[in-house]
Amino acid sequence: MTSDSDLISFCQEAVRIPSPSGCEKEAAELMKRRMLSMGFDEAETVKYGSVLGCIRGSRKGPRILLDGHIDTVGVIDRESWTHGPFSGDIADGRIYGRGTSDMKGSVTAMITAAADFAEECGRDFAGSIYVSCTVHEECFEGVSARVISELARPDFVIVGEASSTTVKTGQRGRAEIIVETEGVSCHSSNPEKGRNAVYDMMTVIGEIRKIVPPCHPVLGRGILELTDIKSFPYPGASVVPSLCRATFDRRTLVGESEASILSEIEDAIVRAKTLSPEIKARCYIAEGEEKCWTGETIRAKRYFPAWLTSEDDPFVRKALEGLHEAGIDAPVSHFDFCTNGSHFAGEAGIPCIGYGPSLESLAHVRDEYIEIDQLTRSARGFRSILRKLLL
Repeated sequence: MTSDSDLISFCQEAVRIPSPSGCEKEAAELMKRRMLSMGFDEAETVKYGSVLGCIRGSRKGPRILLDGHIDTVGVIDRESWTHGPFSGDIADGRIYGRGTSDMKGSVTAMITAAADFAEECGRDFAGSIYVSCTVHEECFEGVSARVISELARPDFVIVGEASSTTVKTGQRGRAEIIVETEGVSCHSSNPEKGRNAVYDMMTVIGEIRKIVPPCHPVLGRGILELTDIKSFPYPGASVVPSLCRATFDRRTLVGESEASILSEIEDAIVRAKTLSPEIKARCYIAEGEEKCWTGETIRAKRYFPAWLTSEDDPFVRKALEGLHEAGIDAPVSHFDFCTNGSHFAGEAGIPCIGYGPSLESLAHVRDEYIEIDQLTRSARGFRSILRKLLL
């Protein structure tokens, strides 16, 4: 069995490896190496550079997946950190560094818990345990996870994002919506000869702001917020802009879809045209493209659906029982941010919960840390969930 000090050292080692999205190679190699040294039956690097490990039981049973991402956001203010962002320093019962909470602490706890559970029961359990260390989650929540679910084919997924070792059964989704207005460029000394795309955008935005997103009894209210606006050409010295592009962050709820959220914007454009018939405008879901450390290119629409798993689901009930038996108080709520659950539950329809160490509010912040008590408690919780699900 792994000692708490070994888990702490594993977490420190992972945090000391910078792994912003697209640069996860060294972190992935560490996770693969650790899985194999801790007795996993196999660990492989899969498409886009994620790592998928497996421990098989002696009997047939459910396939349980513990998922976490190993990419992090970057560090732009290194000199302002009290502890170095890749130091793994320990102070006041905390491990400091980028990725401690989001979410290398959880990943190291999941790997450790899976290996310890298998050793504890002599692999005499019914089913298979998979642990995935996914890449590019910070850019595309759930996209690299599509490969994981194809390979592991899980019956139940635990997303190890920070939950303070409570249980999350859902989250709002996320979409980036682009709205464009097209004008006619001309010299700004004679603006009447053209059509200013920004003025048309102002009319369209006025109508978009009248949209009231729905509210869900569990997940709360949907959100539609303008996050940036650009005119073209830029800089527009003495030029009336011929194009204006605005980006909206839309936080979605279960029951909504790409089509339904775009139709709201399209209706707003129609209303804007009744005010100014010459407006030319369109809307669409943004698309992204990023280079992976393997050389692969990951592409996707920036649309990540909401999800909600019933507390009455048998897997969820057993997971909660496992945590209670481990002495872990685990009230049920939902994530405020987007996770790989957007794929597992939102796209693939696999029952899913969130459970992991640390506070959600510590993600992406200066002086990010994880409390050691949270780290070790989460490993105990993962192990107890596996015991309840597979023995």
